Amino acid sequence: MKLLEIYILRRVGQMFFVALLPVLAIIWTTQVLQRVNLVTDSGQSVGSFAMLATLILPSIIPIVLPFALVIGITQTLTTMNNDSELTVIDAAGAKRSILVRPILLLAAVISVFSFFVDNVVEPKAKTGVRQMVAETYADLLSTVIEEKNFRKIDDGLFVQISERLAGRVLRGLFVVDERDPAFDMIYYAREGAVDQSGTSLLMKDGEVQRKTRDGNVSIIRFDSYSFDLSDLTENRGEATLRASDRDLSFLLNPDPTDKDYIAKPGSYTAELHRRLTDWTLPFVFALISLVIAGDARSHREARLHPMISALGIAFALRWASFYAANEIDTRPAYTVILYGIPVVASLIAIVLLNFHRRLVPTAISNRLSAISRLLSGYLGPRKNGKSGGAA
Repeated sequence: MKLLEIYILRRVGQMFFVALLPVLAIIWTTQVLQRVNLVTDSGQSVGSFAMLATLILPSIIPIVLPFALVIGITQTLTTMNNDSELTVIDAAGAKRSILVRPILLLAAVISVFSFFVDNVVEPKAKTGVRQMVAETYADLLSTVIEEKNFRKIDDGLFVQISERLAGRVLRGLFVVDERDPAFDMIYYAREGAVDQSGTSLLMKDGEVQRKTRDGNVSIIRFDSYSFDLSDLTENRGEATLRASDRDLSFLLNPDPTDKDYIAKPGSYTAELHRRLTDWTLPFVFALISLVIAGDARSHREARLHPMISALGIAFALRWASFYAANEIDTRPAYTVILYGIPVVASLIAIVLLNFHRRLVPTAISNRLSAISRLLSGYLGPRKNGKSGGAA
């Protein structure tokens, strides 16, 4: 690799990491905060929360990588153009491959890394998250819930116990179940216990009230009653794995006896095709960024910032891929569209690069720039005028 290519690769790589880390940190924080209730409601330690946060991270990385690369490429090339470096490279008679080769090399490495994370690391991390949630909730009633305090243990499910005795025995049970939209169930029991498997709450000497949405109430007394906890405990403390939790080998050859696969075979097909296409997005976005920001332009030329154009097209392609992948579940014909999106976008970008054409026509770019300047000029004086009037 030539010295100039190393220089370009280093600058783009640095800008890529500068863009990646803060965006990744923000999205990671928002995702982690959504799981805080798992720790606070179940009395888990800070170490468990840290483990949960670590397991969430791999699911975010493949989503952020392509857009961070777009920012890194467009910002670096725009800075080089403003510093007349691209002009000097063209004037020296250097081939365009000097600029294209290091950027596409970086994009290829990022694509391979994205494939590895999406198909190897992320499924294991998601399985770990599900297993952690299952183990947390499996023993929630018998060990965690404080006496004489209402505790929400699931959406629409609340429990209170008066006293906890030896042998997993609970005294003074009060359970409110609002998970069914048609009616609410309220359980009272003098005594109860969670069975050893953690899938049932056995209540003795109590009554259950069934209240419908129109206000009708029916009351039934019972000597013993079994309240099903299998949904809450994720099948006896073992996580129920979905299509997104499976590794690539399982998606390529699903187990025909797997219950989730039998119930939702379309979701496994959709997940397989998504895995086989998403990893190409960094390379596709790199080609688009090169088309938009890879040529030397005059400082006097009015144009929309290349980052805005590149990110707009990248978001549109990402949304189209996401939509097509979701539709495959019910409409398999969208498989062709899902594979066609990166292929067609890449071919168009390669043709434009070879013929030195622009992805966004000059007339449209100039008009968008004019609108941007008009809005900034309108809002600027208006703001200043208000400030002056106030003074």
